[in-house]
Amino acid sequence: MAATNSSKNKLQDKVAIITGGASGIGEATALLFAEYGARVVVIADIQDEKGRNLVNSIGTQRSTYIRCDVTDESQVKSLVETTVQLYSGLDIMFCNAGTATTHRFQTVTDFDFDSYEKVFAVNVRGVVASVKHAARAMIDGGQKGSIICTSSIAASTGGEKSMDYVMSKCAVLGLMKSTSMQLGGHGIRVNCVSPGAVVTPLLCRAYGGESSTEMVEKMVESSSYMKGALKLKHVAEAVAFLASDDSEFVNGHNLVVDGGFKPPKI
Repeated sequence: MAATNSSKNKLQDKVAIITGGASGIGEATALLFAEYGARVVVIADIQDEKGRNLVNSIGTQRSTYIRCDVTDESQVKSLVETTVQLYSGLDIMFCNAGTATTHRFQTVTDFDFDSYEKVFAVNVRGVVASVKHAARAMIDGGQKGSIICTSSIAASTGGEKSMDYVMSKCAVLGLMKSTSMQLGGHGIRVNCVSPGAVVTPLLCRAYGGESSTEMVEKMVESSSYMKGALKLKHVAEAVAFLASDDSEFVNGHNLVVDGGFKPPKI
């Protein structure tokens, strides 16, 4: 017997917010959510032109753009409240906004938190605010929901270079584990997706900002045992699974999408 939600309607009539939704993983997920029947996808970002272009691509009847800097909790609160007012509820919150520094060689003996404040503000404080206000809206509305956070394979493997990024993504995993226990009784599931090296604008900037997509793809192909490179669509499909009823009893889970991580040769 075929699964009832395996069709293109697996997110039928769902209302979703995607932070960091204007590019990269967020953009790919917004397009897929719309394809899978979401009633509306709210794209939250600070990249105004990209966000509005994405809305035009999806269609203004199925999506909207709301400018939101997740480091400002009042903006996150307003984002969620506006969504609930406009669409009478919230079913899915994809906490995807994230950043990284280009200072990739960090050592603990020289580490200065103040130098990497933006990474923790976006990757930790922004995610906490997004989970907090989405959970409040779902509880107040008496509805079940799915909250998905973007972590990273780096939270599991560690890394000797970008300590700020690794630590921030470890914090996201801890937040997910704790909140999944707190919110499960309300019918709200909280999970993480942890991509391996996937070619996004963020990764290209991390490699110096001038690297082409094709060049970065070749650089990351060797990071997994699967043939080829991890694509945005692979991560988006994992997020759609966690957002849908296909995963209705999946809670507190870190879904790693990396093709089987291959450690660098020594």
